[in-house]
Amino acid sequence: MYTLYYLPNACSLATQVVLHELNQEVEIIDKQKVENFTAINPVGSVPVLVDNNRTLREGVAILLYLLDKHQNTMLPVTGTAREQTIQDMMFANATMHPAYGRLFFIAQNLSDEKIKQSAFEVAAQAIDSLWQVVEQQLEKQKFFGGDQPSAADILLTVYSRWGASFPVDIELGAKTQKMVDAVMLMPSFQRALAAEEYHSAA
Repeated sequence: MYTLYYLPNACSLATQVVLHELNQEVEIIDKQKVENFTAINPVGSVPVLVDNNRTLREGVAILLYLLDKHQNTMLPVTGTAREQTIQDMMFANATMHPAYGRLFFIAQNLSDEKIKQSAFEVAAQAIDSLWQVVEQQLEKQKFFGGDQPSAADILLTVYSRWGASFPVDIELGAKTQKMVDAVMLMPSFQRALAAEEYHSAA
């Protein structure tokens, strides 16, 4: 069984969804309930995955480890298809994720409400432009990663939920919204949400 350290509604949710897609058992632990989490991950971020005596950090590195270890259809074994899949995952994690991260930074570090709102709007415009990239890719396929949900789709869907926490309007195209809705309805996604809710209430 894997152990996954998470934060509710954070990007660690995607790791849990992928674990369920791979039919792997996982124990999830809220990092806020760990007395000295920096002993597990010095930078303090989630996800952190423990596999027996191995501790893995960084979201996409963890996903690649899992997808290489367990048989699946989300990550091709070789060739240009594999390269494209990794590129899609990195777009989600290294481009879209930091764009949303600016909203969290603004909320935590700016006190002047007028300046804060202006900064929120600028950040939201940058996020909108990235979702337009997703919309363009969806012109030729049902999901960002192809004809079926990929790890990139799962990552993007997790991030798409964050905008509701801020006083901005982030626009998803019609095809993007359809993709997000489809991923959120996946049994693995619903199971992960329910697990986080259960542990938060415990």
